[in-house]
Amino acid sequence: MAAKKPAATGKQTIRRSSADTSKGFTAEERAAMKDRVREMKAEARASRDKAQGESDVLAAIAKMHDASRAMAKRLHEIIKAGAPGLSPKTWYGMPAYAAADGKIVCFFRPAEKFKDRYGTFGFNDKARLDDGNMWPTSFALTKLTAAEEQRIIALVKKAVGR
Repeated sequence: MAAKKPAATGKQTIRRSSADTSKGFTAEERAAMKDRVREMKAEARASRDKAQGESDVLAAIAKMHDASRAMAKRLHEIIKAGAPGLSPKTWYGMPAYAAADGKIVCFFRPAEKFKDRYGTFGFNDKARLDDGNMWPTSFALTKLTAAEEQRIIALVKKAVGR
């Protein structure tokens, strides 16, 4: 007589071999996701004001390596001056700037965040950078000179519709 199968409970057990985990997220990616979960929990507990967001961004900048820290500080100044309506906040542990509805418009990802060779200044879909059928949404940054600063100022102003 054949053995009976246990009744289905609707729950599945997924077993992963060590080979499966090697193709998963990197330690840096897991850390960024944990940062984002902490940020979302903090936002859910209390509505965050600009002052709290500013201190969170400055704390994130302080943790960066020297070259990234210098660029992030300058970007923070540029964005605050060029788009005062944006609110600073962290996003996946990175400095970011949100519109009044809380959606991220632009962000800075330091090179060391994911062991890249350059930092990234990027825009999310909230940014109004549309230019035909295709346009850039992120830029590699190895150094901030006056030329890059002027371009970033123009992009941020365009992104917020100014």
